[in-house]
Amino acid sequence: MPEVRRLASALGAEISGVDLTQPLSPEQTEQIRELLRQHQVIFFRNQPLTPARQAQLARSFGELHIHPIYPASADHPEIMVLDTDLNDLRDNALWHTDVTFSQTPPLASVLSARQVPEYGGDTLWASCSAAYQSLSAPLKTLIDGLHAEHDISLSFPVSRFATTAEDAARFARAKELNPPVIHPVVRVHPETGEKGLFVSAGFTRKIVELEEDESRALLDFLFTRSTKPEFCVRWHWQQYDVAIWDNRITQHYACDDYRPQRRIMHRATIIGDRPSGPKA
Repeated sequence: MPEVRRLASALGAEISGVDLTQPLSPEQTEQIRELLRQHQVIFFRNQPLTPARQAQLARSFGELHIHPIYPASADHPEIMVLDTDLNDLRDNALWHTDVTFSQTPPLASVLSARQVPEYGGDTLWASCSAAYQSLSAPLKTLIDGLHAEHDISLSFPVSRFATTAEDAARFARAKELNPPVIHPVVRVHPETGEKGLFVSAGFTRKIVELEEDESRALLDFLFTRSTKPEFCVRWHWQQYDVAIWDNRITQHYACDDYRPQRRIMHRATIIGDRPSGPKA
């Protein structure tokens, strides 16, 4: 059995005794699934995954997503490359749940640290279920029945992602294929039944049932509540660390505090299901 070291009260555990560079048995895959259900984000040290092995590992949990904007590994389009020498990654220094602009946002992601700065560059994760549970009963009753619009343009503005003709064409195509979508403000986890806030500053534009000023006030409150330090865990990367997180019940924030040092991360993203709310 893997060894588990819990990292924070709300979420997060470091796992040892598992070699992710080798194919996992069905029993090991289920153990990781269960650890993910329990801890929401799990970390592994010293796992030098090749892009091919990272894709294979992620595929054991489901079909993989290809990001419409970010570049990918040359031979493995499902492995997204986040390289600060090549990309403007300021949108990652914002609390967000990945790809909620999709009708079927990711189930989980597998992130591999390829090159890390000497200092800085930590990533924080927040538990959306812990944030929801902290709310008063009347507020839970209100938001359980609400829905919000998620828009790719919030984190990928045209001013930064369409600066050349080639980029502009890619960006226009991404927006065409990913129009704004509506998801419940509170999502019910399909495996655990937990309720969690499903709004983030990265992609949530408005609550559709409310007036504009009401929506803004409530979203600002929920964004702040979601990311209270009590609900967070912070990870300091070492080269070849791997993080796997449940995208259905967490948000994350990549600290942009290490320039001009370089940071390179590879991400595989596992496609999930269509979110369901409490009153669906």
